[in-house]
Amino acid sequence: MPSRREFLRASVAGAATLIISREAVASATAPSVVTVYKDPSCGCCTKWVQHLNKNGFVVTVRDTSNMDEIKRTMNVPAKLQSCHTAVVDRYVIEGHVPADVIKKFIAAKPKALGLAVPEMPMGSPGMEGSRTEHYDILSFDRDGTSRVYAKR
Repeated sequence: MPSRREFLRASVAGAATLIISREAVASATAPSVVTVYKDPSCGCCTKWVQHLNKNGFVVTVRDTSNMDEIKRTMNVPAKLQSCHTAVVDRYVIEGHVPADVIKKFIAAKPKALGLAVPEMPMGSPGMEGSRTEHYDILSFDRDGTSRVYAKR
């Protein structure tokens, strides 16, 4: 029969394990917070924000008329630019990047600066319509180097 001291040690250890396990589950399932910088009158940006919300992200919108400054500050290469710029965790997300690709990217924790869908391809989230274009989702680094991360 365990002593009272052994019983208390086992109880404390068990409680600590339970707390750590709950914290790990909570952090693994907590939604990512995305800050989106967009022009206040842009409808497709608003639709992309809705796409993120529907896919479990918590989104804060910052309307601004100076998107050039945001893109320059965030180191988004000119050739990769689109209509809105977002930040999630430590990553920059440029344009109509699908939510599932963002989730995969931030879970992998790559060294890249971010993801981009240049321009505004039809069929991308927020750009739904009567036709769908194939497009690339590019990862990019601080030095402007980019590579295809995913295709749609």
